[in-house]
Amino acid sequence: MPAMTAEQRQYKTYILTNSEARLEVVPERGGIVTSWQVQDQEMLYLDRERFTHPDLSVRGGIPILFPICGNLPDNRYSQAGQSYQLKQHGFARDLPWQVEASDPDQAALTLTLESSPQTLEVYPFEFQLAFTYALQGQSLLITQRYSNRSSRPMPFSTGLHPYFCVADKSQLQVEIPASQYQEKSSPSPQPFQGFDFELDEIDRAFRPLSAQCSRVVDHQRQLSLQLDYDNHYSTLVFWAVKGKDFYCLEPWSAPRNALNTGEDLLQVAPQSSLETQVKFTIGLL
Repeated sequence: MPAMTAEQRQYKTYILTNSEARLEVVPERGGIVTSWQVQDQEMLYLDRERFTHPDLSVRGGIPILFPICGNLPDNRYSQAGQSYQLKQHGFARDLPWQVEASDPDQAALTLTLESSPQTLEVYPFEFQLAFTYALQGQSLLITQRYSNRSSRPMPFSTGLHPYFCVADKSQLQVEIPASQYQEKSSPSPQPFQGFDFELDEIDRAFRPLSAQCSRVVDHQRQLSLQLDYDNHYSTLVFWAVKGKDFYCLEPWSAPRNALNTGEDLLQVAPQSSLETQVKFTIGLL
């Protein structure tokens, strides 16, 4: 039967369970999902030692990317004739979120993040974000609401940065609905012909996308991951580092530097909201 409990660890941790899965969420550390177990198997990588240091960014779980995905040149962008500074992936993953609502009967939890003097210094818009995490069988559904409380349209990009466990990357079968990608270090598109996991690092942004889902089969673990995302998401980023037991498959609404270029940038009208959804589903082979 679905349930929700909370435990006070270094950070208060909320635990959602159903008959097939278990999810842990830490609002205080950027509203992050730190663990997702399906049929008693852990799906997410987490550097737990790094996680104990509040001054370090989290390496693992499912960090939230807002109001940018990726980095900006010199970490800067312009808005209404003024220059602002934003670090890579924005600030949502570093700030404490608040618990707004929970539904133990549905194994669901809603967290919110609101603009503050701290965020207004780097992003001149008043906003509220609301993320609902819901366990649905062997799926994790993340419903997101972006509310603009400002008097002018609010531009942003948003994304998720999930770290998935993998023991042997050579046993991964990655299906991405794109024929080309861009390396982080190069703006020129290149044809996609598969991955070489012997490279020290893979950091590729795939676009345009021809479908609203992607799939990874891990033959070593005998499971599959399906990522479904709505049409607000234009880009998939695949990131892996040699010698690390994770890969990242990241849905982004826009590519790097969208706050400057305007490419696929989302806009919310004043006093309005926009909703997006992402769903991860595990299948056992």
